[in-house]
Amino acid sequence: MLLTILLGLLGLSLVVFVHEAGHLVAAKLCGVEVEAFSIGWGRTLYSFEWKGTEYRLSLFPLGGYCKMKGEASFRKAVEQNSDELPREPGSFYGASVWRRIVILIAGPAANFIFAIIVLSLIWFFGFSFETFENRIVIGAEYGQAVVEESPAVEAGLQTGDRIVAIDGRETPYFRDIQQAVATSAEEQIELVVVRDSEELTIRATPILDRRTGGGLLGIAPWIDPVIDEVSGPARVAGLRSGDRVIAVDGEEVEHSMAFSAALQRGGSSVEIEYERDGARQSTRLAPDSGDAGQRIAGVMFETVTGTSPDLGALAAIGRGTEETISTMALTIRGIATLFRGVDLTQAVAGPARIVYITGEVATQGFGVGVGAGISSLFNFLGLLSVILCFMNLLPVPVFDGGQIVISLFEGVRRKPLSPRAMHRYQMIGAFMVLGLLIFAITADVLFFTGG
Repeated sequence: MLLTILLGLLGLSLVVFVHEAGHLVAAKLCGVEVEAFSIGWGRTLYSFEWKGTEYRLSLFPLGGYCKMKGEASFRKAVEQNSDELPREPGSFYGASVWRRIVILIAGPAANFIFAIIVLSLIWFFGFSFETFENRIVIGAEYGQAVVEESPAVEAGLQTGDRIVAIDGRETPYFRDIQQAVATSAEEQIELVVVRDSEELTIRATPILDRRTGGGLLGIAPWIDPVIDEVSGPARVAGLRSGDRVIAVDGEEVEHSMAFSAALQRGGSSVEIEYERDGARQSTRLAPDSGDAGQRIAGVMFETVTGTSPDLGALAAIGRGTEETISTMALTIRGIATLFRGVDLTQAVAGPARIVYITGEVATQGFGVGVGAGISSLFNFLGLLSVILCFMNLLPVPVFDGGQIVISLFEGVRRKPLSPRAMHRYQMIGAFMVLGLLIFAITADVLFFTGG
């Protein structure tokens, strides 16, 4: 857990550093003096001065700031109830409108460029991932229907089908299917399905998962019941890695979902028949009980290791750019989804959950290997960087987008707003962000406590 939190804080700090560095570079190029540049908030732990700017590492690593000349004068003007803002040479408010807009846009733009660079490098060097094959199981057949009538059943999908493409894009692995379905809630998609060596075209409409905001089709991956890891009951029963489960209480199982369903129907102990080194054997297994009352065998089945295609430099840049743009589009669609009856306590993540998820992604990757850990971490940071870019461009007063609106308004009316008007505008934004932060933190608490 400590490693997860540490990696999460480091990852989030890097994304914020990129954002604030964008403001820093643009300010210096536009002739605006930067008094302090800090990673983190609170008490300064370490600092040094270079070319007129004090660079700081502060106590709390969530966030950071780029303090430009003119902020102190602005606060003083507000306190004195002044109608005019001092336009000091070298200050942010003393710069022309277009220079201020360039400085404000530079932060989100740095995040966008960072995402393109990171994702392009990941695609260029290649990566591996743990997933499952593109063969599916219909959840409704095993008591896991997502609604009264599963979209997969309505579309005519069957257990054992292989979904080889969705909307013209190949889906060699189940994770490709998940991504396509998750981003197509309540939208019809075209599936190319292979069934008994025959290729079919099937249209389906995933439902909206009101818990996450993603799409659901009511399918699960077909996972061969070959054991990868054992713990608890399975270890006590003598099962080992490499064993293939054949039957539970005499009921044959072809895949992991059939195994789980048979386990839930069994009693306090079940007979497990399995194959080891070509010989069929059996043992008794006494499942543990989970928090929701489900029976747990203590087995993890083997996954499939997928690899990215070999791409040249230009193709990798193209793929990284495409993924960055599509992530931005999905972020915009995701905001719209929040107004469609989604459970906001589940769909909205606060700072604690973002740190946790960032660290968890990295930790799981490093569990596979150093290369996989670095790839997983930076892939997630690239996506997080795109989201930060979009959020900061929203026309909310305390965000860069809100400040851009002020600058544009000033440019159109050819007269600056008074410090009092700007302060009121910023206070409205501050209360909006504070309300959102309180809600997000509450959602985080419910997430971590299972509420």
